[in-house]
Amino acid sequence: MDPPNQKPLEIHFVTTTDSPEFTHLTRSLTQTSLVGLDAEWKPVRTHQNSFPTVSLLQIACQLGDDEVVFLLDLISLPLSSIWEPLREMLVSADILKLGFRFKQDLVYLSSTFCEQGCNPGFDKVEPYLDITSVYNHLQFKKNGRIASKQNKSLSTICGELLGITLSKELQCSDWSQRPLTEEQMTYAAMDAHCLLGIFKVFQATVAKEGELVNKTNILSIRSANLGLKELFRKHDTSDKVHSTQFCEALAIVQATSCSDVVRVISSAGAVIQKSSCRDTKPMDEFLLKIVRKHGDRILLKESDRAPKTSKKKRKKQLPINGIPKEKHLENFDEWQGTAPWDPLVGGDGFPKFLCDVMVEGLAKHLRCVGIDAAVPSSKKPEPRELITKAQKEKRVLLTRDAKLLRHDYQIYKVKSLLKNEQLLEIIETFQLNINEDQLMSRCTKCNGRFIQKPLSTEEAIEAAKGFQKIPNCLFNKNLEFWQCMDCHQLYWEGTQYHNAVQKFVDICKLSD
Repeated sequence: MDPPNQKPLEIHFVTTTDSPEFTHLTRSLTQTSLVGLDAEWKPVRTHQNSFPTVSLLQIACQLGDDEVVFLLDLISLPLSSIWEPLREMLVSADILKLGFRFKQDLVYLSSTFCEQGCNPGFDKVEPYLDITSVYNHLQFKKNGRIASKQNKSLSTICGELLGITLSKELQCSDWSQRPLTEEQMTYAAMDAHCLLGIFKVFQATVAKEGELVNKTNILSIRSANLGLKELFRKHDTSDKVHSTQFCEALAIVQATSCSDVVRVISSAGAVIQKSSCRDTKPMDEFLLKIVRKHGDRILLKESDRAPKTSKKKRKKQLPINGIPKEKHLENFDEWQGTAPWDPLVGGDGFPKFLCDVMVEGLAKHLRCVGIDAAVPSSKKPEPRELITKAQKEKRVLLTRDAKLLRHDYQIYKVKSLLKNEQLLEIIETFQLNINEDQLMSRCTKCNGRFIQKPLSTEEAIEAAKGFQKIPNCLFNKNLEFWQCMDCHQLYWEGTQYHNAVQKFVDICKLSD
């Protein structure tokens, strides 16, 4: 949901080079100085002798106060037609590229283009700034010490710096399948767009702390053409000018002709040279200083262009009861046996599940249809910890981690990738009876039950003091409020409630 007073994110899906979306993309790349990059491909489950084929390339552009995201459909687009514009963008000295561990994406992207005859693909991104480096820098400024070596996920960084939840549920979906769903396109766009937001936090921190000293940077332009030199003929320093003046003059030259001016920018000890006929907008002075101090680059070596082959010898898999280990695990991929809640084995007859971190989103869906679904208390629980909790509370452990199937307990490996499909899979596999009265009968936040008697508006206001804010618009609607007995979260039957009920009625086909 978009925050109040904020424009919805502008997303363009580019499928052909003669479309208005492609024209908008090429125009935007000449007007922006900052882009966020990301790529998506179909997940590879086993080791292969070739790299995955990139299906989607996301480019988020900062255009003044506006932000726009382009989703390039690399399955539909003729790669030979877009290779040159993309290559120029990746090495343009006028555009700072943001990414999150983008080197792997670049390797796969380069391989995808090379397979279509666009040799040598892409071998460099410059100037470049990795969001991991940005985060570590901000942590150093905040805590006064170097951040730990533990790598944070993009979702975690977004939560800490932007206060938003970046769902990674669709990361492993099939990006080669067309058409893409609305959810997939939104997910892909947000992955690139959030990089711009994180960079804004970084910019604000740098500006506030005055980290970049406003020094006059002198650039030699002896190699510039005579026309540019004439602009400063009367300057006191003759062939040396302030960088701001240089940028202004370069903009004039670029706007009027295709100049062969070579622009030099110092980037973290390296030098970026620009020699292009593409009319691009020069970086502003503040962004240039950030590039000089923090800018980096990605360079692919020849060894990066071939998939790594493991030299480690695999241990010989011993058979289990005469059955090969791989086959043994496959047999447990399907649910077998009696559920621990079955009265025949001493259960109470109420289905109960424990969802590990890989299917945590499924837990909320199960709660929405009235099923008891717990999650681990820690973010990285040990397998034994999960199994102990499941045994103690007589729950079936749900996971997507095949390694957990080795343990001798009632564990079910969820096959589906999307939450709605996972929910249907669990309902069908365990033959759960779902009716409309069960919907929204559990707390989606903590899995608790609701107080049986609904609260009046006055009681709800009293219960929410210092804990939860109730919108003023609800006070005159004579609504009933429900409170979780465990976490005390308040709920009411508003628009979101009715939309959620209808959603799960449709998913579970309760209206049929």
